[in-house]
Amino acid sequence: MFSIKLIKVFQIFFFIGFLLLTGIPASATSEKMEVLDPEKVNLALRRTADGLLRLSGDLNSRIPAVEQAGNSIWRIRLEQSFRYEQLPMLLQSSLDVYDIDQAYQVAVKRCEDAVIDLGYHQFDFIKNKTVPCAGRELPETCHYIEITFLQNANKSQTLLAKTGFLFLILTSIFGFWFFYKSKLVKTTEQIASDSDLLSLGNSRLDVSGQQFIYGSLRQSLTFRETKLLRLFASSPDQLLEREFILNQVWADEGVLVGRSIDVFVSRLRKKIAADPSIGIVAIHGVGYRLETGKA
Repeated sequence: MFSIKLIKVFQIFFFIGFLLLTGIPASATSEKMEVLDPEKVNLALRRTADGLLRLSGDLNSRIPAVEQAGNSIWRIRLEQSFRYEQLPMLLQSSLDVYDIDQAYQVAVKRCEDAVIDLGYHQFDFIKNKTVPCAGRELPETCHYIEITFLQNANKSQTLLAKTGFLFLILTSIFGFWFFYKSKLVKTTEQIASDSDLLSLGNSRLDVSGQQFIYGSLRQSLTFRETKLLRLFASSPDQLLEREFILNQVWADEGVLVGRSIDVFVSRLRKKIAADPSIGIVAIHGVGYRLETGKA
């Protein structure tokens, strides 16, 4: 029952990993836009406008306030002309200064009619260190520099893919561990099962079941009787000294009583008497020996 539950858990984890790796969760769930700090965006755009004006030789004109035109859209108005090819580097460096790493696209729009004169995507600049239409002159009129921040789809998908891959690796390791553990448990159980049945002449001792078995006869044993008979069965036809027997069978009781051996040996003799091929022989003053092959 427990193994079946583990297998089901493994299957669930593997399925989750597969979904993440294939990107299904990205389309199945509504991923929210990363929350931007308006203050940082404001400072980044003002820094960009200041740089454009300084590069054009204008050190005195006032930089107007940054406007938020939408949920993820900011813009700044420049009455003065500037060089478009200088915008990408200045804007990117300004965003880096304020730790804004969300993807974006830029549009340079005319103030009077919002016509887009030029524009680019951040990835164009990052990939090629240049942008489309770089070097072209802007009309000498008022323009808005408008930046629209985009959902980091690539970053999200990469994270999902990495998470899915990690899930698959972990579930594979878990599956291998489970398989190895199962084989190990089976092997251990088989060994334990084999070792639980000890041969004594024509009889067997079922250690876990605490029974002496001779043919169809089954004789129940107490825990201590089982432990004592097992000790004899592990050393057939060998003399076991009393002190050794006491230490092996009664050591967990703390106080060792010598007469305990005699009492338990007497009980065992009665219970194994059905098998004439074995017998427990007393060696006076020394100990006991389990003799086998007597018949």
